[in-house]
Amino acid sequence: MKFRLSILFLVAVPFAAAQQTLQLSLRKAIEIALSPEGNTRVEIAGEAVQQADARKLEARASLLPNLDSSLSYQDATRNLAAFGIQFPSIPGFHFSTFAGPFSILDSRANITQSVFDFSSIRRYQSARTGADAARSEKENTRHAVTDQVARAYLAALQADARVETAKANLDLAEALRRLAETQKQAGTGTGIEVTRAEVQIANERQRLQIAGNERTRTHLQLLRALDLNLETKVELTDKLSYQPFEPISFAQALESAIKTRPDFKAQQEREQAARLSYSATKMERLPSLAAFGDYGSIGPQFDNSRATRTVGLSLRVPIFDGGRRDARRAESASQWRQEKTRTKDLRQQLELELRVAFDNLSSAELQVKTATEGLTLAGKELEQAERRYKAGVTNSIEVTDAQTRLVRARDNRISALFEHNLARLDLGTAIGAVERYLP
Repeated sequence: MKFRLSILFLVAVPFAAAQQTLQLSLRKAIEIALSPEGNTRVEIAGEAVQQADARKLEARASLLPNLDSSLSYQDATRNLAAFGIQFPSIPGFHFSTFAGPFSILDSRANITQSVFDFSSIRRYQSARTGADAARSEKENTRHAVTDQVARAYLAALQADARVETAKANLDLAEALRRLAETQKQAGTGTGIEVTRAEVQIANERQRLQIAGNERTRTHLQLLRALDLNLETKVELTDKLSYQPFEPISFAQALESAIKTRPDFKAQQEREQAARLSYSATKMERLPSLAAFGDYGSIGPQFDNSRATRTVGLSLRVPIFDGGRRDARRAESASQWRQEKTRTKDLRQQLELELRVAFDNLSSAELQVKTATEGLTLAGKELEQAERRYKAGVTNSIEVTDAQTRLVRARDNRISALFEHNLARLDLGTAIGAVERYLP
């Protein structure tokens, strides 16, 4: 019996956890996506920063002292004749050219330090700028993920609003059917009017089913953007609404975008890194100076060893390497020109996105205003049609037409609100301040 209860408990607990509904606002959704274990793109961007920092430290190592130590012990024999050592021949004496065995114990510390190497300095500067570019790219990824999650959330809000509207339309259709049945019982209506109302109910039920399927799809896409379990039930706490836009001129927006957009900043830093890399390749032709030294003791044993040292300077003068440096210089120059072209292209793309965002936002403002007015007029038209139908002045066709226009007006307002919020998001993304323009 206890075993069965344990099994039931183990099955019931995960099931209850899976059925728990996640209360989700837009801000919370973005917070989940940007968390350390959130969206995969953010994690990958963080790893790219770690790699860039490692490359920077690797490049810096060539400018710092290099210290190592060694301890060696040899027990050797040598054939001196192999080294050209010959002893004079003395009658009656024979000198062997075989030496050993003898022991050599050598403990030593070595240090080298670059004194003058402009190429290594430039490579370190290039790697450091590359690390800054990786951080800017990570920030750009965070902005892109914020934009992605916000769009997915807005799409889910639009789907929720369409479901609510579809339910309201179905309730309205059922109310009008009841009105048609009342009119028929009173002798002022006909059976065709009841049938017409039932057809409208069937249409609204189909629209509700379609809206429900769309809501399921958008919720799944939102969960995927957040990298959450797709079986999680989500309840959106925000509503699709209209928020006035804070006035800003195009010149101000363009200036702000150039300064704050992380993708443009990252591209400028990549161009700078390419320029420094080209400079480092050019400076490989310059002489380089390094200091070196070692200190240790050598002898046949520890108690019979003597301290020895070596200090000095090493001057390296490049003369000819078969054209390898020239080829690397040409390649790095091409990479620099490529990054400059990308910076120029991104600058033009930035301005284009801003202009389109301003136009879309202006158009969306008018759409919301027009849709709101249309919804108000459609509601009044339906009220008047119902009064006329109840009074026996007209038939149900006028009511059905008014109902259809109200349904269309509700859908138009949902679309207008969605487009307006999307236009705000586009402008925030184009400026580089997406979080400031969230709904």
